[in-house]
Order: sequence, then structure tokens, then C-alpha cells
Amino acid sequence: LVAAAAELPLTEPDLPLFGSTTGMLLDTLVARGALRRRPSGWYWTRPDRAGDLVNLRGTDGGTVRIVEASTGRVIGTVETGAAHRTVHEGAVYLHRGAAWLVRELDLDGGTALVEPTSGDTYTQARETSEVRVLATHRSRIWGAARVHLGHVQVTTQVTSYQLREVLSGRVLTEERLGLPPRSLRTVATWWTVPEEVLASFEVTAPEIPGAAHAAEHAAIGLLPLIATCDRWDVGGLSTALHPDTGQPTVFVHDGYPGGAGFAERGFRAAGTWLRATRSVIADCGCETGCPSCVQSPKCGNGNHPLDKQAALRLLDAMLSEADPDDEPDGRPVPRIAP
Repeated sequence: LVAAAAELPLTEPDLPLFGSTTGMLLDTLVARGALRRRPSGWYWTRPDRAGDLVNLRGTDGGTVRIVEASTGRVIGTVETGAAHRTVHEGAVYLHRGAAWLVRELDLDGGTALVEPTSGDTYTQARETSEVRVLATHRSRIWGAARVHLGHVQVTTQVTSYQLREVLSGRVLTEERLGLPPRSLRTVATWWTVPEEVLASFEVTAPEIPGAAHAAEHAAIGLLPLIATCDRWDVGGLSTALHPDTGQPTVFVHDGYPGGAGFAERGFRAAGTWLRATRSVIADCGCETGCPSCVQSPKCGNGNHPLDKQAALRLLDAMLSEADPDDEPDGRPVPRIAP
């Protein structure tokens, strides 16, 4: 809001663009002295640039500096939330075409010490994830299937990494890591399909994990067509039996504390989103799945298990009685503290 006001004063007709809570937020910003209310609108009051208040690398609470160990030169920064995956000890970090080997990650000091490396290898982090449903705010019923929207707590832990050859992709070694788990309270949309419904679409019990995992990856890759986001702005989890739902479940969640509206938009356009997801998988010419359809560059499980054909049948089950109305409810999701 303040960045918009700094470019052009906000007026009453502009307010619906920013959502239903805009009036309350503007009152708060005026009270804090960030904006000034005049008859012609709301104005930015400070001499500095409002855009500098926004971290372009995310909203996860700071950055980790990447420092060349021999010189003390800062070669770049990485968002704190991504540091566990990208600059853990032993990671190969690419910056402006140069490869750097991470010798030490100091989470308390917000520093990763690196040294130049050949660039013949790269690293791929492995992680475990858990999603707990905190509150369900909306649900859409599609026959026996359901699509939900609510708040979740996502707990992830980077547990190891693989060192791979660049040219062949061959795994050279896998090393364990002792990084602590990270928790994120955010907004997610998730869909559930009873196992008996999946069986009627010839998705057998052994196929459910790979089918759900492949559908999750494809849905995350297609969400930018529905919401204004990048696939790295969202995360996901799929399971054959989730303890909070008691059914096969696929989660797609915002990657920012408190939510950023991406999963919420996916819920509101669920029919369009899931039909596009199925089309991308079906139209891809590969046999068993590739980066163009169901493989993900950010998968913490090394893209395993994935079952492309079973994912199509799972999405058929989801869409068999899909609600044609993609905008069922305009009410905002209640906000909670991250």
C-alpha cells in the first residue's frame, strides 16, 4: 500500500484492488505516520523509498550473507527460509555463473562462508515435511471429493544432501546434515478423495503415493497460471493417508508466514486450476514423467515416488463431479499471526 501510494496517491476507487482489509490497514498506516490522509487521497509522507521496505527475496525474516572465506567479501545473500536448502554446509552455491562450496553455515550470525569450486558438481538437498491443519475456513464439495482452504502449520527439516555430477547427474555421495526443523504457519488449499473413489477410477492403494505426489508437483507448476506467483513461492505435500483428514490428501501452501493469497486464489479457481493440471500431464509426450509435467526442481524427496498415469486417474476422480463455478465465495480468509 505504501509503495503504491508513493508512486501515485491512493484514492477511494483504488481500494478494492487491495482487498477487503484495505480501509483498516490505511487507518493503521495513517496512525503510524507512514501515510497522510488528504481530501484527494492517501499520500506517502517519508523521504525514503517505500519500495525499500519490501524484501524482494521474500518475507521470511531476514537474509543470510554469503561471504568468501579468504577475503571477507560478500558475494550475495539468500533468504533465511531458503538457507537450509541452498547454503548448508557442503552445498555448491551458484552465483553469477561461478560455483562456490559452502564451508560453514552460521545460522545465528546469518553468514555462510564459501570458497571457489570447480563447478563440475552440484548438490541437491533432501528434506522431510509435515503439514498440520490448524483451521478449515472453506470447503467445496465435488461429489465424493472435497477441496478445502484454511490455515496450516508446515514443519520442514533438511536432513541430507546429494552431491551429483553436472554432466551425468550421477550421485557421487550423500551426506547427513544436523540442521534444525523449521515451522511456518500459513494458508493452504488441499483436496481429499476417499480411497474407494480412487479405486473406482483404477487407482490402486500402492499407486496412491506416486499419483498424489505427481499431481501435487503438476498443480504447483500450474498455479502461476491462476495466481500471480512463481512455483518457488508455494510448497506442497501429498500423502496416501493424512492424520487430519483420514484420506488421501494433496496440500499446496503459500511459502510465506501468514499466507500471501496464492493458495486462496487456487481454491477459488480450483476447477480451472485442476483441469489445467490434468491437461498438462495428459498432453506431455513423456512416458513416465519429466520436468515438463510432474517432476519438480525443488522436490525434497528426489522426485520419488511419481506415477504419471495414476496421477491422471486421480485427477479424473477429482474432476468427475467438479463444480463449474470457479468463484464460489468472495469472503476473505481470516488472518492469523505467522
